[in-house]
Amino acid sequence: MTSKAAKTRTLRSRRHSRVRSKVIGTAERPRLAVNRSHRHISAQVIDDSAGRTIVAASSVEPDLRKSLGDGGGNIAGAEAVGRLLGARAKEAGITKVVFDRGGFAYHGRVAAVADAVRSEGVEF
Repeated sequence: MTSKAAKTRTLRSRRHSRVRSKVIGTAERPRLAVNRSHRHISAQVIDDSAGRTIVAASSVEPDLRKSLGDGGGNIAGAEAVGRLLGARAKEAGITKVVFDRGGFAYHGRVAAVADAVRSEGVEF
């Protein structure tokens, strides 16, 4: 018998595989990947053709931890991560990305990151 946590991880892994089979980041339009845990959220802009991360932001960064308090595992933390990632992407010259929700539902914190990145002027 498998535990509920193991089943949840397996199902998310399947969803992520389906998303990743369709979403590919290029140099012109890199992939914005979001990962969330119970306590934190992180996002990064990835060029899959070169295999490198261009910019990243996470709620575990010291400057965000000070402003967010103990954790970034809420919508306010997700919005802060999204604004920071959007600003860093604009500095790096990235204006268009493809969104990779990472097998998570486009709802709550994942949607908050996406909306915050869009508010900084990055299109997807």
